[in-house]
Amino acid sequence: MNFKKQIFGFMDMLRFKKLVPNRRAALAAGSAEPLPRDYRVNRQARRLHPGMMEVELTAVRPLCPGMTELTFKRVDADAFPFFRAGQYVALQSKVGESLVSRPYSIVSSPRQALENVLVLGVADAGFFSGWLNREAKPGDRFRMTEPSGEFHYETLRDKKQIICVAGGAGITPFLSMAKSMLEGDEDYEMVLFYGARDEAHLAYKAELDAMAQQGLRVVYVLSDEEKPGFEHGFVTAQLMEQYADPRQATFFLCGPKAMYDFVGSQLAPYGLPLKAVWRDATCCGDLALDAPRSFKLTVHIRDRVYTMDAAEHETLLTAMERAGVPAPNKCRAGGCGYCHSKLLSGEFRVAEGRDGRREADRKFGYVHPCVTYPLSDMAIEVPAEE
Repeated sequence: MNFKKQIFGFMDMLRFKKLVPNRRAALAAGSAEPLPRDYRVNRQARRLHPGMMEVELTAVRPLCPGMTELTFKRVDADAFPFFRAGQYVALQSKVGESLVSRPYSIVSSPRQALENVLVLGVADAGFFSGWLNREAKPGDRFRMTEPSGEFHYETLRDKKQIICVAGGAGITPFLSMAKSMLEGDEDYEMVLFYGARDEAHLAYKAELDAMAQQGLRVVYVLSDEEKPGFEHGFVTAQLMEQYADPRQATFFLCGPKAMYDFVGSQLAPYGLPLKAVWRDATCCGDLALDAPRSFKLTVHIRDRVYTMDAAEHETLLTAMERAGVPAPNKCRAGGCGYCHSKLLSGEFRVAEGRDGRREADRKFGYVHPCVTYPLSDMAIEVPAEE
């Protein structure tokens, strides 16, 4: 082969030979000031993703029978992180000997978060939620996760019009979504169907009526009461078609499983794609077993080992909380993966429809304790909480 001869090619070799002395000269001429350890991008990342936050309860307000509003401020910073309307936070506290955490949808808007205000609506429907409704008072301190969750509007995925269906306490994320729309942070047209037994169980009705004056379309549906100005019965396809076009909308559902099943049956004839219907995940509860067995659960967290009883009808996470073990968790529905733990030994079952593990998690032996029930003595390695 013939190569073209470069007249000045030898200059590259000279530059290569001088690389080391040139670098030494540049280093000697450089500043002796230490390199910065904190950059603006890191500060912004900490504002958006602070991890666990220290918060204080500032106000408690009854909403309706069996439901209370709790307002918080951060005490470890001057603002909450900006979030997507519809997301949730997990609230954590010590109750007796148990270290308990539960996820709650955010009621306040993302803009209020920047003013160091975050509001939760808590229904009296469980151990921790009941304790919050009866015992929590202004001045109490809690730990709180950063906002999380996929239950929010996505411009590239969702239709311009969204139909939201709330059942009972499931109204909470839609308050935040409605506020975000009216404040101009979200660009969608929202129609809200809010179902309850009777008018007395409609939480936030005054706030919703005020937002209806600003452009929010609200339809109240009462199952056990007939009154002027309210629809009666359930949220059927026929009812939805009176106020919107279900074929040209994205659905967001939040409420009990019975509501999901009923609304799902109503939407089935439309043949909507999966991405057109979003359901807010609910916590995984106890199994209905007549005579649940009891097993031993051994938990490894770094260099500490805990041993506790674990009932067959309760999740591994519930067993750890009862024993006061600081086990990380967020969604408690098997989806976020925050609690994923290494299985060391034992047999288990996963709640039906709740196995959110990746294929790699299954292959290498990981479980999500929030949706996993023991079938024998078990040992797991749990990640250390932040």
